[in-house]
Amino acid sequence: MAGQGVSASIVVYGGWQEAAAAANSVLRYTQAQPFSLYLIDNASPDGSARQLGEAVTDPRAELIALPANRGFGGGHNAVLSRLSSRYHFVLNPDILIEEDVLGAICGWMDAHPDVVMATPQLYFPDGRIQHLPRRKPNLMGLLARQLPGGALERYNRHYTMQDEDLTEVQDIQFCTGSFFCIRTEVFREMGGFDEGYFMYVEDADITQKALQYGRVCLLPQFRAIHAWHRTPAHRGSHFMMQLKSMGRYFRKWGFALK
Repeated sequence: MAGQGVSASIVVYGGWQEAAAAANSVLRYTQAQPFSLYLIDNASPDGSARQLGEAVTDPRAELIALPANRGFGGGHNAVLSRLSSRYHFVLNPDILIEEDVLGAICGWMDAHPDVVMATPQLYFPDGRIQHLPRRKPNLMGLLARQLPGGALERYNRHYTMQDEDLTEVQDIQFCTGSFFCIRTEVFREMGGFDEGYFMYVEDADITQKALQYGRVCLLPQFRAIHAWHRTPAHRGSHFMMQLKSMGRYFRKWGFALK
């Protein structure tokens, strides 16, 4: 049976100031009753847990300080057993909202029961659109993301659905982990994120799991701001982590060249 109300989680690893701004914007504008916001600190080495607890004082927010860094998906999974909501939002700590986007998305999903997961259109702080809705991961698309421009740009545009009309609701195959809503019952039943991904591609993986339950959609009529701090592709440890995650994804869901 579906629960009641709305919940959301933000996983933090350092940088408590930005996470506090995100949390306070969500708490300010979200009118759902009841509403619970979980702030999960992934064993930040800079004291972010304490600082975050002092900066976010709304009683609807709960701080969870994990004893070890469980990665992006593992951090969000830490709240699975606590959820009793109807809808759950996975949010990045660099998100800001300026209206009740969470409530609006839930209202839209109430009217579209075949949709199990959805994301709004995200924008950079300067107003530029972010091309985050994507097709199912493929090798050429992933390479194009690492080596933008030139001969691979056409693969990037196709992979990021820039050849579609994204001013209308669109079914998507890869929903960004920066900001999405999922039916809590589905989130629990699928066991949340696959914790075999420490970082990178776990959002592509959970989208494939969600598609086994229903549609996944971009809702461009709703918007949020996303700072989008991308780690440089040339940083060795992160590049190797990306390769490992890509390998895991292709083993699970099948390899595609383009």
